[in-house]
Amino acid sequence: MRGIKRIAVTAVAIGVLAAGCGGGSKPVGDAASSNPPASAGSGNQGSGEFKKGGTVTIANVGGQTWPCQFNPFNPSVNQVALGFVYEPLTFVNVLKDGGATPMLATGFSWSPKKDSIVFTIRSGVKWSDGQPFSADDVAYTFNLMKQQPALDLYSLWTGAGLTSVTAAGDKVTLKFKAPAEPYFFNFANQVGIVPKHIWSAGEAAAKPATWANPKPVGTGPFTVASCTSNVISYVANGTYWQPGKPYLEKIQYPAYLDNNPANLDLQSGKAQWGGQYIPNIEQFYKAKSPDNNYWFPPTANVAIVPNLDPSHKATSTLAVRQAIAYAIDREQISKIGESGYQPAANQSGVVTPTFDRYFDKDALTAAGYDKPNPDKAKQLLESAGYSSSNPLKLTVITVTGYTDWDASLAVVKQQLAAVGIELTISDLQQQSYNQKLFTGDYDLAYSSQSGGPTPYYELRQLLYSKNSAPIGQQASSNYERYVNPDVDKLFDQYASADPDTQVKLIKQISGFMIKDVPIIPTTESVNWYQYNTKDIGGWPTQENPYAQPAPYNIPDVGQVVANLYSKSAQK
Repeated sequence: MRGIKRIAVTAVAIGVLAAGCGGGSKPVGDAASSNPPASAGSGNQGSGEFKKGGTVTIANVGGQTWPCQFNPFNPSVNQVALGFVYEPLTFVNVLKDGGATPMLATGFSWSPKKDSIVFTIRSGVKWSDGQPFSADDVAYTFNLMKQQPALDLYSLWTGAGLTSVTAAGDKVTLKFKAPAEPYFFNFANQVGIVPKHIWSAGEAAAKPATWANPKPVGTGPFTVASCTSNVISYVANGTYWQPGKPYLEKIQYPAYLDNNPANLDLQSGKAQWGGQYIPNIEQFYKAKSPDNNYWFPPTANVAIVPNLDPSHKATSTLAVRQAIAYAIDREQISKIGESGYQPAANQSGVVTPTFDRYFDKDALTAAGYDKPNPDKAKQLLESAGYSSSNPLKLTVITVTGYTDWDASLAVVKQQLAAVGIELTISDLQQQSYNQKLFTGDYDLAYSSQSGGPTPYYELRQLLYSKNSAPIGQQASSNYERYVNPDVDKLFDQYASADPDTQVKLIKQISGFMIKDVPIIPTTESVNWYQYNTKDIGGWPTQENPYAQPAPYNIPDVGQVVANLYSKSAQK
């Protein structure tokens, strides 16, 4: 599913900054100061104003059939679990300058030094099996991540300096070694809270990182009614804590192996919510019905990810990575591969214009990465020992069915061939792709990760060494195995820095993107988002961006499914 591209995830009108996408520099404040509860259309807690009924069908290409696993700690499958079934303490809206909305926590308070935070846990919430939810569940979730490092997807215990998580009454306290405010987005928004009474027993306790969790128990708006390899059926959680919500009765999530059938289902209205690339979208989709709409908000990158482990001699060689970065024409990749819907990226890794204030254009130009330079690419390859008689042959893995990625890689292949690199494109089912990507079993990978309110979040996912792992072990996000102590120190300084210094730190970090070429951005990743308004209302829009709108965004999907309603059910 597109969520693996979130990397990116996390994800804007075509070529321009969408309304509501500010510079992202404002720190997330106390929940008490966030937007007050409002109606369904706003993306905040409602008051049961809509009658229940209706079904939404999601068309989002996963490139595989469903494995029917719902482990919120497993990045291969957590996008069908987080938001739908499992919820965070607080929802942070990337598209609204990091504004916070209370979820399982009704509020929170930082210490003066921002090195500890106390959450007030919501009372009256029940797990979907009827058991009461409590602060003990929250503390258990975070401490389980300490006991099982594979579950700590955001390196909270090993990198963010989390030292303890304790519960007392309705309060949960997280303590850190140093100021930790920038990590709020990760620990408050991206960690799904799990029930202690389920996860402390049986297979869940024995193998929490790999447990399939086929019948997940959560606090979210929906539960899993059934799952086959072809379709997941969610039904409304009858004991959901938000009054009157969810309004929909059912969500159908078919498995699609290719963009084309999913696009046809969206075009006809058979599916109402899409999350993939549609070429010529105005004629193919929008013109077919006044109810067909789309919006593509950008916050992250799509990139060529080279394997930096020394066991991969070519891609761990800097001159080779530089050659690839100089050889590619990002504007052509955007135009041909993505129909211009995804803007061209740049080697600094800073998404523009969304995060212009963090972008060091002069550094990019000084390094010569502001435009393609095939001649320099050839020189670099020669310096690395490659020539027409000894050509460099590489394979790039991608996800089968992602037709835009295939088109983009076809352009990349031509561009690399022009400088003497023979590129083989390997289309894999999502599960096989994930396995190879996470364990480092590849030369090059085409990938995207989620972003956040500033470039810090995506860059930390990509470059922070504690997010990586030795070859053969699963990395949580730094799949290329980039290790640079100087870069780690810059990330570690970010949390205690003032806003102006944070901008300077990001520019320094992006300088290492230019110097070391640990990854090679091609286009800016957008939220692929199509929505049909014939019967369904409450969608996020450019005018009301209450959540990132694509069905693969987590935990944003939970905000969307809790607010959608059937117009026919209101009659």
